[in-house]
Amino acid sequence: MLEKLKEAYHFVFEDELLNEIDRSGQLKEFQAGEMIIDFGDYLKSMPLLLDGAIKVLREDSDGDELLLYFLERGDTCAMTLSCCLGTTKSEIRAVAERDTTLIMIPIEKMEEWTAQYKTWRNFVFESYHTRLTEMLDTIDTIAFLNMDERIMKYLQDKAKVNQDEVVSSTHQQIAYDLHTSRVVVSRILKKLEIEGKIKLNRNQIEVLDL
Repeated sequence: MLEKLKEAYHFVFEDELLNEIDRSGQLKEFQAGEMIIDFGDYLKSMPLLLDGAIKVLREDSDGDELLLYFLERGDTCAMTLSCCLGTTKSEIRAVAERDTTLIMIPIEKMEEWTAQYKTWRNFVFESYHTRLTEMLDTIDTIAFLNMDERIMKYLQDKAKVNQDEVVSSTHQQIAYDLHTSRVVVSRILKKLEIEGKIKLNRNQIEVLDL
């Protein structure tokens, strides 16, 4: 585990802290599509992403979901930090976008390392800032982009986080993530294909315009 940890975080944390994370953290693996955190969960640890990718979603009062952002190797989720430190229920759902490996850090270590290691404090504050920026970007996307642009941005982001220009998603899954209807998604995807920006295959979309 230590080697994977160093690959993902050697540029963030000093060796002493990496060794502490290795001793205190719990390694967990999730398959693509598997639930990592659900709405209403009480969280007792925060994730450090060693490999893979995670999508983080929000739910409205009607049970409809909206994609907030993706997490990649070297990231953590600021929403889980808030829940852990505030002992409140999770307000997000985290799902493995592809096969994913995490190290789960206990709450007591989060607090201890915040006082002991400047690099850990900086990492936590930077994570808050990055996730806030991404959520503001999501708000801007909803407020200022039309659905054609939103779907194209979604496909580009998904291709980048998975490091693969072929996106394996159904039209219905895209509709769920973007809080719209499958009919609208299908119509726009066909339009984007005619414009030469994507190529449609069965349950797969090749992103030509990255």
